Amino acid sequence: MTHAARRTPQRHPAPAPLESVHQALRVLEVINRYSGGVNLTQIARETALPQLVLARAMEQLIRAKLATPIGADAYVAGNALQLADSTNAEGRGHLRETLAWVRDAVGAAVYVARYTDGEVSITQYADGPAAPLVEEWVDFRVAAHASAVGKALLTQLDYDDRKDHLARHRLTRFTSHTLTSQQDLFHQLDDRPSNAPLLDLQEYAVGTVCAAVPITAGPNAECVALSIPVPDPGRLKQAARILQSEAAAVLLALIVAGSTPSTARRPEDTVLSPTA
Repeated sequence: MTHAARRTPQRHPAPAPLESVHQALRVLEVINRYSGGVNLTQIARETALPQLVLARAMEQLIRAKLATPIGADAYVAGNALQLADSTNAEGRGHLRETLAWVRDAVGAAVYVARYTDGEVSITQYADGPAAPLVEEWVDFRVAAHASAVGKALLTQLDYDDRKDHLARHRLTRFTSHTLTSQQDLFHQLDDRPSNAPLLDLQEYAVGTVCAAVPITAGPNAECVALSIPVPDPGRLKQAARILQSEAAAVLLALIVAGSTPSTARRPEDTVLSPTA
């Protein structure tokens, strides 16, 4: 198999959404130290983040209700910060709101998936009349090689775990576009740019295209994905770009809801706790 496929996930560059969450958590740590509020100038000084990166992080934190603006240029910790270690209804409701917002932004059904106990599992989704779910005509657990969700999870596994998965779920041809060569699949997973979304171009179902972005923060591989029930490359490209830009908001919402352990922090990061 390819040399790249033998690398472990720890050697891969951090996915863009995960790096974005690292930056947002750095900002949140500063905000959390100032119970009376802190301005952007002080946040920039303490985080050393560029202006555009800081602005994006603030947008993500406000949307996730982890930061609240007070006045023209000051922020305090948001209400959702108290939910970060719980799985209560309010936290789950915020996750549903976030997924619905992303669904409307990309104009397609969105999914969160996790690789657990050697299997692909859809853990959350948001659909609607104008954003229908893909018809699961074949169990997603046996179609990882043909779905964007499955590819986004497999790409985060090391060589041995991929081999184990494919030994249990053979590469079945579902459409004329489905890859059935393990070597070709591994090349597709590893030879793409590190921050490029994983794609399903009618490989799982004729007439449907999908994209997925890795968002792993805890011990299990995770991703956020979308499906479009028309084979329109232009629409998929635009939707995938939006999905990638909003993947960090989904990961933050998962952390708030307790659906994903908040291990997105780097080892040197301070553990957050509400400031009295």
